[in-house]
Amino acid sequence: MNTETLFEDGTPTRTELERLAQEAKGVVFRNCNFEGLDMSQLDIVNWRFEKCNLSKSSLTGARLEDVTFVNCRAPAASFAGSTLSDTAVDGGDFGNTNFLGARLSTVQFTKCKMTGINLSEVRALDVTFADTLLVLGLLPKFSFRKAQLLGIDFSDADLRQCDFREAVFVDCSLREANIADCRFQGADLRGADLGGVRLTDARRFKGAIISKRQAGDLLGQLGLNVV
Repeated sequence: MNTETLFEDGTPTRTELERLAQEAKGVVFRNCNFEGLDMSQLDIVNWRFEKCNLSKSSLTGARLEDVTFVNCRAPAASFAGSTLSDTAVDGGDFGNTNFLGARLSTVQFTKCKMTGINLSEVRALDVTFADTLLVLGLLPKFSFRKAQLLGIDFSDADLRQCDFREAVFVDCSLREANIADCRFQGADLRGADLGGVRLTDARRFKGAIISKRQAGDLLGQLGLNVV
């Protein structure tokens, strides 16, 4: 028996969302407008957002469990201090979205535009990214250890102290990213654009795999020629 409630082409209010959250059953929002809406501290379970507008909305401190966003627009939305578990973001624009201090557990980001996203101070477990733009993102101290990174653009991102140990890069870019104090031991970097990367501490790349071309580029910074 299908117990989902469907909302289409509407503009839900805070009061309506609070009622739906209390009913504790699945809800599908399709082509709905949440722009600028205060959704903070809501307890959201088994909701699905399809092609919705969440720009500048606030989910600060909210709990999102088994929630899916499909091709939504959420530029400048706030998930600061929120808790996301078993959540999927599939497509859409989450540029300049704020996840400061959020807790992420089993969260998937796929085919998303997340330019300028703030993932500072997050606590993350089993978070995956695929075919996603993280250009100019703030991801200091984020752990990508043993991750399979597919089609991720980290260009100009703040990756200070990130953990990339044993990660595999496929069709990725680290061009001009800030990788100060990152750990790349054992990583496979052959599928990454390393343009602008500075080899300041070779110990952090111990055991990493790079191509001959990449080696030539990195050693060229030291005035050495690879022949």
